[in-house]
Amino acid sequence: MAGNSSDRLEDLQFKREQARLGGGLKRQEAIRSSGRGTARDRINMLIDEGSFIELDSFVTHRTTDNGMFLHHTIGDGVVAGHGTINGRRIYCFAQDFSVHGGSMGEMHAKKIAKLVDMAQRVKAPIIGLWDGGGQRAHDGIAALAGTGELLDQLVQCSGRVPMISLVLGPVVGVSALAASLADFTILGEEHGQLFLSSPLETPEVIEGEVDAAGLGGANLHASRSGIACMIAADEEDACTLAAEILSYLPDHNMADPPVEETADPKERKNTILETLVPDNPNKPYDMVKVVEEIVDDGIFVELFEAYADNIIIGFARLEGRTIGVVGNQPKVLAGCLDIDASIKAARFIRTCDSFNIPLVTFEDVPGFLPGVVQEWGGIIRHGAKLLFAYAEATVPKLTLVTRKAYGGAYLAMSCKHLQSDYNVAWPTAELAVMGADGAVSIIHRREINAVPDEEKEGVRQQLVAEYKAKFGDPYVAARNGWLDDVIEPDESRIRLCRALNILRSKREWSPPKKHGNIPL
Repeated sequence: MAGNSSDRLEDLQFKREQARLGGGLKRQEAIRSSGRGTARDRINMLIDEGSFIELDSFVTHRTTDNGMFLHHTIGDGVVAGHGTINGRRIYCFAQDFSVHGGSMGEMHAKKIAKLVDMAQRVKAPIIGLWDGGGQRAHDGIAALAGTGELLDQLVQCSGRVPMISLVLGPVVGVSALAASLADFTILGEEHGQLFLSSPLETPEVIEGEVDAAGLGGANLHASRSGIACMIAADEEDACTLAAEILSYLPDHNMADPPVEETADPKERKNTILETLVPDNPNKPYDMVKVVEEIVDDGIFVELFEAYADNIIIGFARLEGRTIGVVGNQPKVLAGCLDIDASIKAARFIRTCDSFNIPLVTFEDVPGFLPGVVQEWGGIIRHGAKLLFAYAEATVPKLTLVTRKAYGGAYLAMSCKHLQSDYNVAWPTAELAVMGADGAVSIIHRREINAVPDEEKEGVRQQLVAEYKAKFGDPYVAARNGWLDDVIEPDESRIRLCRALNILRSKREWSPPKKHGNIPL
């Protein structure tokens, strides 16, 4: 008996060592020499030391080829388990590129799907480290079947537990779809790549018009496709960014986000804001600086910084509590809303609403961007997404109008009419159907044309001033109850902190329905 027990123990240790080596020491060293880490290297970088508990380490594929099993590799090319990040429990998995190029076979996919299901049941966040060449051809339709189960589990988890994807190598085919189902996708700058179609099958790559990085590299997905919320300088940086994003999120959709202690007093005056916004309504300024002046310790984690940069989104804190920030960016396209900006903000609003994160909107918007490209591209449908997302959100919604709030864009940016909870404006704000210059040109066209040329400009300026006083002044909106108050810029932080504090107990009821039909 003792001998048998010793043999079994040796067999267990041997198999564990096989699992640890993945596709073999030679392949692992080749991966490291290319500047990438192995699956276990990456997990060790991500989680707290000594906290990782591996699951399904002995799973292998069950594919046959002409009656013969393919090379067995314990773990089947993915390391999965749970651990902690800064003491918070998470589930995580990492694809092992040393095993069949990280390709996703049936059991590989089922192993991840099982982990995702466990995370959903225990209500813990999921972080996936992706580095694989798509679905494994050797497994045939079985690979697609397993991948389908994984995709279903990821969709079921959406909005229930936070999901973060780290793309640290080439990820191809349906695996790219799976990675992009996460709430936040971070790509490694040098090696992170996402392709739905392999570069080897893409005509532009074959003909030399573009390389693989230009087709699906990190910078492309950060600036053009809008998939990458952040770019990591290296793999360690990617893990740090994931931990930072996670620090703003709750464990699940029934929990509140973590509260961080801050020494930044809520009564702090924002005197710099009095001069930050130019008196000339046509001059640009940086809305990020406005946000950083107001939030705790000046820390604003901006997401999708290079994509649709006429709008800013990201996480910050007020009195230690997480907020989701949405703001127009006057220094890009004058802060106009376009197709990409609408999509970017709408997705983020729905993410915050899923995880009980209050929304604070910083508004300076002259309208939707005009033009044939926008109209033909569906700005009506995409702009409606933004409006829909704000109206549907049930978390506390606060809006600060710093300058312009015109027309349909005013309505789409969390206005009082969409049941925003607390809306205030600075005295410099203008709330109107359109800018005074444009409105006067339409309303008083005949009147201006009737006066001598030398008097036109004087008459025009007088009419503009009258229009601003009658329609654009923030006190007009305040008199009608469409603003809760007009405040001095230096009061911005304390007013938002007070409002957020009282709105913490907000609960909203709506008639039962399966779900809304957002204009996708």
